[in-house]
Amino acid sequence: MADIKDPENTILIELKDGTVAIELMADVAPKHSERMKELARAGSYNNVVFHRVIDGFMAQTGDVEHGGEGGDTRRAGTGGSDLPNLPAEFSSIPHDRGTLGAARSANPDSANSQFFINFSDNGFLNGQYTVYGRVISGMEHVDAIAKGEPPANPDKMISVKVAADE
Repeated sequence: MADIKDPENTILIELKDGTVAIELMADVAPKHSERMKELARAGSYNNVVFHRVIDGFMAQTGDVEHGGEGGDTRRAGTGGSDLPNLPAEFSSIPHDRGTLGAARSANPDSANSQFFINFSDNGFLNGQYTVYGRVISGMEHVDAIAKGEPPANPDKMISVKVAADE
Protein backbone atom coordinates (compact mmCIF):
# COMPACT_ATOMS: atom_id res chain seq x y z
CA MET A 1 0.00 0.00 0.00
CA ALA A 2 1.12 3.52 -0.72
CA ASP A 3 2.54 5.93 1.79
CA ILE A 4 -0.57 8.02 2.46
CA LYS A 5 0.42 11.59 3.30
CA ASP A 6 -3.09 13.08 3.60
CA PRO A 7 -5.72 10.48 4.57
CA GLU A 8 -8.56 13.03 4.31
CA ASN A 9 -7.69 13.54 0.63
CA THR A 10 -6.92 9.93 -0.30
CA ILE A 11 -9.52 7.62 -1.85
CA LEU A 12 -9.28 3.82 -1.58
CA ILE A 13 -11.05 1.91 -4.36
CA GLU A 14 -11.39 -1.83 -3.85
CA LEU A 15 -11.30 -3.71 -7.17
CA LYS A 16 -11.45 -7.45 -7.82
CA ASP A 17 -7.64 -7.70 -7.84
CA GLY A 18 -6.82 -5.31 -4.99
CA THR A 19 -6.93 -1.75 -3.70
CA VAL A 20 -6.20 1.38 -5.71
CA ALA A 21 -5.13 4.43 -3.69
CA ILE A 22 -5.83 7.84 -5.24
CA GLU A 23 -4.42 11.06 -3.88
CA LEU A 24 -6.94 13.84 -4.50
CA MET A 25 -5.70 17.26 -5.59
CA ALA A 26 -7.91 19.32 -3.27
CA ASP A 27 -5.68 22.36 -3.77
CA VAL A 28 -6.11 22.20 -7.59
CA ALA A 29 -9.75 21.07 -7.90
CA PRO A 30 -11.44 21.54 -4.51
CA LYS A 31 -15.05 21.08 -5.70
CA HIS A 32 -14.32 17.83 -7.57
CA SER A 33 -12.27 16.48 -4.65
CA GLU A 34 -15.07 17.29 -2.18
CA ARG A 35 -17.69 15.67 -4.44
CA MET A 36 -15.70 12.44 -4.66
CA LYS A 37 -15.33 12.29 -0.88
CA GLU A 38 -19.02 13.09 -0.38
CA LEU A 39 -20.15 10.29 -2.73
CA ALA A 40 -17.60 7.85 -1.28
CA ARG A 41 -18.76 8.57 2.27
CA ALA A 42 -22.39 8.10 1.22
CA GLY A 43 -21.54 4.68 -0.28
CA SER A 44 -22.77 5.92 -3.67
CA TYR A 45 -19.79 4.52 -5.60
CA ASN A 46 -19.96 1.02 -4.09
CA ASN A 47 -20.65 -1.67 -6.72
CA VAL A 48 -20.67 0.83 -9.62
CA VAL A 49 -19.41 -0.64 -12.91
CA PHE A 50 -16.64 0.53 -15.22
CA HIS A 51 -18.90 1.15 -18.23
CA ARG A 52 -16.30 2.45 -20.72
CA VAL A 53 -12.81 0.99 -20.71
CA ILE A 54 -10.62 1.69 -23.75
CA ASP A 55 -7.29 -0.13 -23.85
CA GLY A 56 -4.39 2.33 -23.95
CA PHE A 57 -6.70 5.26 -23.15
CA MET A 58 -8.77 5.20 -19.96
CA ALA A 59 -11.25 3.42 -17.65
CA GLN A 60 -14.48 5.32 -16.91
CA THR A 61 -16.89 4.73 -14.02
CA GLY A 62 -18.90 6.61 -11.43
CA ASP A 63 -22.42 6.65 -12.88
CA VAL A 64 -24.10 6.26 -9.49
CA GLU A 65 -27.56 6.61 -11.08
CA HIS A 66 -27.33 3.71 -13.55
CA GLY A 67 -24.04 1.92 -12.89
CA GLY A 68 -24.67 0.32 -9.51
CA GLU A 69 -26.82 -2.43 -8.07
CA GLY A 70 -30.46 -1.84 -8.85
CA GLY A 71 -29.51 0.47 -11.72
CA ASP A 72 -29.91 -0.19 -15.42
CA THR A 73 -26.25 -0.87 -16.24
CA ARG A 74 -27.10 -0.82 -19.97
CA ARG A 75 -27.63 2.93 -19.44
CA ALA A 76 -24.41 3.36 -17.44
CA GLY A 77 -22.56 6.43 -18.61
CA THR A 78 -25.73 8.49 -19.10
CA GLY A 79 -26.32 9.49 -15.48
CA GLY A 80 -24.75 11.11 -12.48
CA SER A 81 -25.82 11.69 -8.90
CA ASP A 82 -28.70 13.66 -7.41
CA LEU A 83 -26.24 16.47 -6.61
CA PRO A 84 -25.80 19.52 -8.88
CA ASN A 85 -23.23 19.48 -11.68
CA LEU A 86 -19.79 20.92 -10.99
CA PRO A 87 -18.06 23.84 -12.70
CA ALA A 88 -14.87 22.97 -14.57
CA GLU A 89 -11.68 23.33 -12.53
CA PHE A 90 -9.13 23.24 -15.33
CA SER A 91 -5.44 23.45 -14.43
CA SER A 92 -2.03 22.99 -16.00
CA ILE A 93 -1.74 19.45 -14.61
CA PRO A 94 -1.46 17.07 -17.56
CA HIS A 95 -3.62 14.01 -18.13
CA ASP A 96 -0.74 11.59 -17.59
CA ARG A 97 -0.92 7.87 -16.84
CA GLY A 98 -2.66 7.32 -13.51
CA THR A 99 -4.36 10.69 -13.28
CA LEU A 100 -8.04 10.97 -12.41
CA GLY A 101 -10.20 13.10 -14.69
CA ALA A 102 -13.78 14.30 -14.41
CA ALA A 103 -16.04 12.86 -17.10
CA ARG A 104 -18.60 15.27 -18.53
CA SER A 105 -20.81 16.00 -21.53
CA ALA A 106 -19.93 18.60 -24.19
CA ASN A 107 -20.66 21.29 -21.58
CA PRO A 108 -17.44 21.94 -19.58
CA ASP A 109 -19.52 22.59 -16.45
CA SER A 110 -21.43 19.28 -16.56
CA ALA A 111 -19.19 17.00 -14.47
CA ASN A 112 -21.08 15.30 -11.66
CA SER A 113 -20.09 11.86 -10.35
CA GLN A 114 -18.40 10.11 -13.28
CA PHE A 115 -14.63 9.96 -13.57
CA PHE A 116 -11.92 8.21 -15.51
CA ILE A 117 -8.41 6.97 -14.81
CA ASN A 118 -5.90 7.43 -17.63
CA PHE A 119 -4.07 4.26 -18.77
CA SER A 120 -1.49 6.36 -20.63
CA ASP A 121 -0.38 9.96 -21.14
CA ASN A 122 -3.36 11.60 -22.87
CA GLY A 123 -2.14 15.13 -23.53
CA PHE A 124 -4.97 15.84 -25.97
CA LEU A 125 -7.28 16.04 -22.91
CA ASN A 126 -5.19 18.74 -21.22
CA GLY A 127 -7.14 21.88 -20.40
CA GLN A 128 -10.42 20.27 -21.48
CA TYR A 129 -11.20 17.98 -18.55
CA THR A 130 -10.63 18.60 -14.84
CA VAL A 131 -7.74 16.61 -13.34
CA TYR A 132 -8.34 16.08 -9.63
CA GLY A 133 -6.38 13.04 -8.50
CA ARG A 134 -3.52 10.66 -9.14
CA VAL A 135 -3.13 6.92 -8.49
CA ILE A 136 -0.38 6.49 -5.88
CA SER A 137 -0.62 2.69 -5.66
CA GLY A 138 -2.48 -0.15 -7.33
CA MET A 139 -2.25 1.04 -10.94
CA GLU A 140 -1.69 -2.60 -11.93
CA HIS A 141 -5.27 -3.28 -10.72
CA VAL A 142 -6.57 -0.45 -12.92
CA ASP A 143 -4.67 -1.94 -15.88
CA ALA A 144 -6.48 -5.26 -15.25
CA ILE A 145 -10.03 -3.80 -15.53
CA ALA A 146 -12.13 -5.56 -18.21
CA LYS A 147 -12.00 -3.63 -21.51
CA GLY A 148 -14.95 -2.65 -23.70
CA GLU A 149 -17.56 0.02 -24.46
CA PRO A 150 -19.24 -1.41 -22.46
CA PRO A 151 -17.27 -4.46 -21.34
CA ALA A 152 -19.14 -7.76 -21.83
CA ASN A 153 -18.63 -8.54 -18.13
CA PRO A 154 -17.82 -5.18 -16.55
CA ASP A 155 -15.69 -4.91 -13.46
CA LYS A 156 -16.99 -2.78 -10.63
CA MET A 157 -15.73 -0.71 -7.76
CA ILE A 158 -16.49 -3.07 -4.86
CA SER A 159 -16.08 -0.24 -2.38
CA VAL A 160 -14.86 3.35 -2.40
CA LYS A 161 -13.75 4.95 0.86
CA VAL A 162 -11.89 7.96 2.18
CA ALA A 163 -8.65 6.72 3.82
CA ALA A 164 -9.26 8.91 6.89
CA ASP A 165 -12.40 6.87 7.61
CA GLU A 166 -10.63 3.52 7.63
